[in-house]
Amino acid sequence: MTKTNLLILICILFSFFLWSTNTESWAFLFFSTDNLLSGRFWTVFTTLFIHADILHLFGNMLFLYVFGNTLENIVNGRNMLLIFFTGGIVTCLLGIPFYNSETYLVGASAAIFTLAAAVMLIKPLKFSWLFLMMPTGLVAILYFFYNIIAVYQGSSGGVAYISHIIGFLIGIPFGIYWSKNWTRNICVAFLMLIIYLIVITLFAPLILDSIKNTLTNI
Repeated sequence: MTKTNLLILICILFSFFLWSTNTESWAFLFFSTDNLLSGRFWTVFTTLFIHADILHLFGNMLFLYVFGNTLENIVNGRNMLLIFFTGGIVTCLLGIPFYNSETYLVGASAAIFTLAAAVMLIKPLKFSWLFLMMPTGLVAILYFFYNIIAVYQGSSGGVAYISHIIGFLIGIPFGIYWSKNWTRNICVAFLMLIIYLIVITLFAPLILDSIKNTLTNI
């Protein structure tokens, strides 16, 4: 079993175990500024394995599977874990000024964004059927800018968009370190983003009109 798949298994088992019990009784495992100031230093680690609900878990594990295994195949499992935990733990600490002290931050999202940034700079043209054959570099940069837009628009909905951005930025030095040509790869990622936006701009109205006409004729 790869170390990425082991992480996924731990997240699944840990989350389901907490959901099957009184979740509030496990609050000492969730990261918050109040918990950290109370001496619960372990929360920067344990919170990465806890997810709010099944959709939160499924989404994170899907992205972890693709980005984690892609990175592990390049830099080995130990270095993948180094990147994952550095991203998750440091993001918790750097995110403190942006959240209320009692706010719980749970999930592996920020750590996965760290992996995504590294993959974007190391192997942006890796395709995955789980991403509908979209290259990982495009997926990574799309979600990065999506989170920037969400923060700019003041979106919340219980999603830690700022933490995602911090996690992504933490992954950039790792990607530069392990990439043979990170400058080319980041240009490739931006080029794919531009092409994607052009295609969406051109074809989305046509697709919507087609759907509208189909529904009208039913």
